[in-house]
Amino acid sequence: MTQRDHEGPSVWLVMILLWGSGLYLRLTVMVAPPLAPVIANDLGLGQAATGSLTTLPILMLAVAAIAASYTISRIGARNTLAGALVLIAFTSALRGAGEIPLLFAATAAMGVAIAAVQPALPTLLTQWCPQRIAFGTAVYMNGMLMGEVLGSTLTIPVMLPLAGGDWRLALLYWSAPALIPALALMTLVRSPATDHEDTGSWMPEWRRPLVWRLGALLGASGSLFFGTNAYLGSVLTGRGETELLAAGLILLNGTQLLASLLMFWLASRWTGRPTPLITLMIGGVGFLTVFVLVPGVPGLLALAPAGLAAGMTLILMVGLPPLYTRGNATAALAAGMFGIGAVINFVVPLGGGFIADRMGVPGMAIIPILIYSALVLPLARGLPRVPA
Repeated sequence: MTQRDHEGPSVWLVMILLWGSGLYLRLTVMVAPPLAPVIANDLGLGQAATGSLTTLPILMLAVAAIAASYTISRIGARNTLAGALVLIAFTSALRGAGEIPLLFAATAAMGVAIAAVQPALPTLLTQWCPQRIAFGTAVYMNGMLMGEVLGSTLTIPVMLPLAGGDWRLALLYWSAPALIPALALMTLVRSPATDHEDTGSWMPEWRRPLVWRLGALLGASGSLFFGTNAYLGSVLTGRGETELLAAGLILLNGTQLLASLLMFWLASRWTGRPTPLITLMIGGVGFLTVFVLVPGVPGLLALAPAGLAAGMTLILMVGLPPLYTRGNATAALAAGMFGIGAVINFVVPLGGGFIADRMGVPGMAIIPILIYSALVLPLARGLPRVPA
């Protein structure tokens, strides 16, 4: 794999770097849930504080999205991505370096770093492989989903024993490898010649309906996934089906990997076309409704196609900004979309939790997610069409 002066870096090198960078979009976030009981016991955290170890980075994605776009416009997408990966490694490890104040400060800073990775990846796609945007999106989203699975499933059985049961050391072990793609970016590839060109404003065009359409649709996809994960245990406990929780989590989250593998094949055909997006969103809402209404194993099985639909919808949505724009304009559009989507991912499930607490019915926590997703579904029909 070599760098070519006129064509940019090797396509295979780009894909490897995209995958390795995508891995750290979620890996360091998803190690928090399995470590949460150990951390809470060690530091004396309550339920709300423990939960925020996972939700705080997601909220920071919204807070820091615009700053990420500005940084890309100033120092370029490659440098922003490399710097963000270094910052993820440092801040993620720093979570275990002190007591409660440092834990939460480092968690927030880690969210800011992840926010910079999100618009940098699609921006680099437009610069390094503009003819393979759909496939490149599927590659780094596969890395992201793999990070979710690795962080959530291997922390307790593998990483914590390697760390001698020390959660602080386990955080360090998960965090340090983020330096590998950062170093590779700085040493194996040059910053694209177009990286500093003024191809558009770094600020999202808030008056442009497209920004809000993309953000609203991305928020629906994220709410279906994060919200269902957040309340799955409560819903099953309320139905007296606590023993089904482990299977439910596997069905919901395991299908995310299947979604990313299918999109290697389907992304180039489906990205930028409304019909697959609408079909998948209808499927996600429909199957999640089945889970809410049907008790027992039949309802639980509906989580598999619901998770599959949510994962494929997410990949289709993330692939749109680099199809519509180039350079700084891509970073701006992606930042606006991710920022709006992150706010919705936080607010809609939170509202569901409040409603469920108020009514005393755990299943009601998912109803606002279903209603919101159904309401924004027509927005997919108004997205610009991308020529085949």
